[in-house]
Amino acid sequence: MEWLSRLLDARDWREVVFWSLDLETTGVDPARDHVLSVGIVPVREGVVRWSERYYSLVRPPASQVPSVEAMAVHHIVPADLEGAPSIEEILPEIARRIAEGALLVHWARLDVGVLRRLFAERGLEWPRPPVVDTVRLLSRLSHRRRQIVPHAEGLPTELGAARLEMGLPGHRRHHALDDALATAELFLVLRHRLEARRMRQLR
Repeated sequence: MEWLSRLLDARDWREVVFWSLDLETTGVDPARDHVLSVGIVPVREGVVRWSERYYSLVRPPASQVPSVEAMAVHHIVPADLEGAPSIEEILPEIARRIAEGALLVHWARLDVGVLRRLFAERGLEWPRPPVVDTVRLLSRLSHRRRQIVPHAEGLPTELGAARLEMGLPGHRRHHALDDALATAELFLVLRHRLEARRMRQLR
């Protein structure tokens, strides 16, 4: 509903709970690939709440195995997934969290695309959270910089490189929970740099 969207957009950002989520997947095609692990950590009142973190490996369908390229990135191999819960068990855990506030991701095209497809395939209602993408925020900050220095180079959009550019320390890359935390920290820095105070300034 348009009126509800406008109401949410007008909220002070500190009043919104941002659930920072990262997925490791069998590949990078949101129309086809499956989840291998999920990490989520909330930002409440502008503070990362590590004690509320959630992480799980996810057993994909038998027909889906991680590509060699994907395994080289996240180091999750089929043997790690034996006995892991199925995506049917994991989706409710994701849904009840992101229904509380906004969904915060780095590169929404993949993570949000995969989740929306999996919800639809299983006949589950998508919670329709407002989505905040740190890649878009980086692009917005790059645009602001170019208004001051017309030929300034754009900011890197790879998560680790973007963090270093923003003065944040390195982290363990391509681990769902660590990347979720890294995204939350990057978000807080970008929010400050962009001087965003309302949700509409973050979407």
